[in-house]
Amino acid sequence: MTFEPVYLQDAEIVERKGTGHPDTICDYLAENLSRELCKWYLKEFGAVMHHNVDKALLVGGVARAEFGGGEIIEPIEIYLVGRAILEKEGKVLDAQELAVESAKGWLRKNLRNLDPERHVRIHAKIKPGSKDLVELFERFQKRGEIPLANDTSFGVGFAPLDKLERAVYEAERFLNSPTMKGEHPEIGEDIKVMGVRIRDRIRITVALAFVSKHIKDIDDYFAKKEAIRSKLKDYIQGLIGQEVELFINTADSREENSVYITVTGTSAEQGDDGQVGRGNRVNGLITPYRPMSLEAAAGKNPISHIGKIYNTVANLIARRVIEEVEEVEEAYCYIVSQIGKPINEPQVLDVKVRSKKDLSLLRDPIQAIAREELERMPEVWEGFVDGLYTVA
Repeated sequence: MTFEPVYLQDAEIVERKGTGHPDTICDYLAENLSRELCKWYLKEFGAVMHHNVDKALLVGGVARAEFGGGEIIEPIEIYLVGRAILEKEGKVLDAQELAVESAKGWLRKNLRNLDPERHVRIHAKIKPGSKDLVELFERFQKRGEIPLANDTSFGVGFAPLDKLERAVYEAERFLNSPTMKGEHPEIGEDIKVMGVRIRDRIRITVALAFVSKHIKDIDDYFAKKEAIRSKLKDYIQGLIGQEVELFINTADSREENSVYITVTGTSAEQGDDGQVGRGNRVNGLITPYRPMSLEAAAGKNPISHIGKIYNTVANLIARRVIEEVEEVEEAYCYIVSQIGKPINEPQVLDVKVRSKKDLSLLRDPIQAIAREELERMPEVWEGFVDGLYTVA
């Protein structure tokens, strides 16, 4: 590769939207619904049927947060929209009920201070898919062949994460970890991390929705915020081995008695709306200095939808190249499909690497990895159903 590595360029930007961010909630609800549909289809028919439930919209509610408590005045509204096989061989799927119950289950498990029965209203609009796309999906099933690409699209991936990318990703994971929640129950799940590097200087800005019932007053808020900031800074500096500047909730004003507190731990209760595809890519980050796809992977069927499969496999290939091929410093993978062709026969699978080693010596092991991942691509759907691959 001829261009300068991202981590050596003068500037870099990386972002991550955490579990409770409205956009991330939409991604996870769509993906969770796809997984539940897959399980129902497998149980009833022994195979995953055609579906794409990749449209979700979160409309923020109205809340009144105050020190020591607060209330939800108007609930959050969530719309889950998509296409699916609803009837086959005399068996009928109540997709609306499945969608609502799967959403409530995810919200209950992942947002500790939000009650899906009282704080959320869920609307499900799942309808049959178009005849041509359903026929394309079922064509390979009838013949017992490799799934056919649902679209002409592409996926991209890269490895490894650099220092800034690791810092941003792990900052959110640290704050949303069970350990930190045990020590600081005032930490809500809605956490957004923005990392900026200017030459060797790293600055991390965190937006953290505090839970109001765990904050006594404004002094208590600032004391707890500083304690959290100190722990996070120590953790990140230990992780990447260098000094970082770290800020939390920089819009807070003690003089105006204005701070970021919420009843439920997410800005979805009033401050923000959400939508599938506006947040993290499949590697969990938003990285404008790296190649990215704009595909929203969440909720797409895992059998033949290129926007989901190729982005995931591209990252798998890049990571394997880094881990298994000696002296490769960076790997980028690009894969392009053609609609109606077997998913493991892309138009292009291009792997670019950065290495001090003679690139001709790397070609064979890299091609072997790419071939292996193409061969196993028809089974990659199982990882999505089992929750092994992230979409946000």
